[in-house]
Amino acid sequence: MEIAQAAKEMGCQFLRGGAFKPRTSPYDFQGLGEKGLQYLKEAAEKTGLLVVSEVMDTADVDMFCDYVDLIQIGARNMQNFKLLKAVGKAGKPVLLKRGPAATIREFLLAAEHIMANDNDKVILCERGIKGFDSTYTRNTLDLAAIPIIKKYSHLPIIADPSHGTGRRYLVEPMSKAALIAGANGLMIEIHNDPENASSDGAQSLNLTQFREVQRHLNKLIGRIDYDNKLIKSEKEKEAVI
Repeated sequence: MEIAQAAKEMGCQFLRGGAFKPRTSPYDFQGLGEKGLQYLKEAAEKTGLLVVSEVMDTADVDMFCDYVDLIQIGARNMQNFKLLKAVGKAGKPVLLKRGPAATIREFLLAAEHIMANDNDKVILCERGIKGFDSTYTRNTLDLAAIPIIKKYSHLPIIADPSHGTGRRYLVEPMSKAALIAGANGLMIEIHNDPENASSDGAQSLNLTQFREVQRHLNKLIGRIDYDNKLIKSEKEKEAVI
């Protein structure tokens, strides 16, 4: 509730949480399951936010539809075509994350699997791809994918600088870069106690950090015109408007 309230106060529109966590290690935190979805829905109802969570199994799609406003297909399932077909038929809006080794073409074709099943309400998410330097970043955020997808697709695309870098100090600069590149939105991980988070604490902003980053991002957004060019002065801003 504390995190949801902070997100609402800072102008966020969606509350995303992993109720079912696909972890590399079977010994890591696996999520709270349906109870986690219930927590998310309760927090969303009290704040007016929309709920996003990741479905991992076709058997759970109907259950997810009872709790979420936007179904997430995670990076590991980007090419789980049976699951893509199922969420397409469910009719709920879908947030599709790029796989860690997926080309842009594969990413776009994964979205086509959803749309081919009568669901055109798809949002793409660039969340970083596997690079060769894992010492300093968790993934390599492919900023070039954003304008490329905007050129070759009509679908909106957001960026996830948290998973894209894995380091909280990189979230703000990469968020700014993604917005300049044309991203339609951002997914940023926040936590009221990142040091003791059950997962992904190293890439999560605490609430104070999030408020500061959001303040900086809002100032930047005010300087970006519809052609995605930076407006350098108030005079230029008036001319653009």
